[in-house]
Amino acid sequence: MGDLMQGRKGLIMGVANERSIAWGIAKALAAEGAELAFSYQGEAFGKRVAPLAERLGSSLLLDVDVTDDASLDAAFTMLGSSWGQMDFLVHAIAYSDKNELTGRFINTTRDNFKNSLSISCYSLIDCARRAAPMMKAGGTILTLTYQGSNRVTPYYNVMGVAKAALESTVRYLANDLGPEGIRVNAISPGPMKTLAGAAIGGARKTFRLTEANAPLRANATLDAVGGTALYLASDHGACTSGEIIHVDGGYHVLGMPQPENL
Repeated sequence: MGDLMQGRKGLIMGVANERSIAWGIAKALAAEGAELAFSYQGEAFGKRVAPLAERLGSSLLLDVDVTDDASLDAAFTMLGSSWGQMDFLVHAIAYSDKNELTGRFINTTRDNFKNSLSISCYSLIDCARRAAPMMKAGGTILTLTYQGSNRVTPYYNVMGVAKAALESTVRYLANDLGPEGIRVNAISPGPMKTLAGAAIGGARKTFRLTEANAPLRANATLDAVGGTALYLASDHGACTSGEIIHVDGGYHVLGMPQPENL
C-alpha cells in the first residue's frame, strides 16, 4: 500500500460489480490509503456492493436515489456525521432506457431525454452542491464520460447528448469551485466490458473495432482508469481542473480506421 491518499476520505458512486469502472477507481484510491464510502441504489445493488466495500475495508454504505432530493440529503448528512469532511467524490452514474439506444436518435422520447439528462448529468451538479461544503481543505470531483459526447457513435443516441452536457458541466463546476480549491475533471475511457456498456447495442463490435484501430491497439483497462483517477485525486493533479482526460488507447485522435482495416 502507498500513501498518496493517506488520510483522505471520499464517496464512490456507481459501483455495480467487479467490472465497474468505479470499482477500478475505488481499488486504486484504496491502495494508496484512501478511506472510502460507497453509494448504491436499491437492495439488489446493495447486496453486490457490500462485499466489495468490505474488501477495501469500508463499512459506510449509502442507499442513494440521485433523482430524489431527500435521499441525497440523507446520504450527505450521514457522511457529514461520520466524517465531518471529505476530500473527493467519484460520480460514475449514468442511465438511459436501453430500448432507445438501438433505434434512431430522432425517435428519442421526451420522458427518456429528461430522465437521461437528469440522472447522467444533473446528478453531478446535485452531488457537487452537497459535497463541496464538506471539502473544507479543497478536494476533487471526478466523473466519467465517453467520446460519443462529441462524435456520433452508433447506438449511443441520447447518451451522447447527456455526456456532452456532462462535459460542459465539468467545465462550469471547475470554474465555480476553483476558488474553494476544488478540482473537477472527467475521465473518458474507450468502450469497456461493464454492465452499463453491455446495455448499449453493438457493444461487442464497438469493443473489437476500437481495440483493432486505437494507436496502442488496446482498449482501456480498469487499472489504467484507476491510475488516472489516482493522479487526479492526489496532489499530483493539484493544478488540473476542467479537463476531459482520455484513457482510450489513443482512439480519440483518429480520423479514420487504420489502413489494414479500411
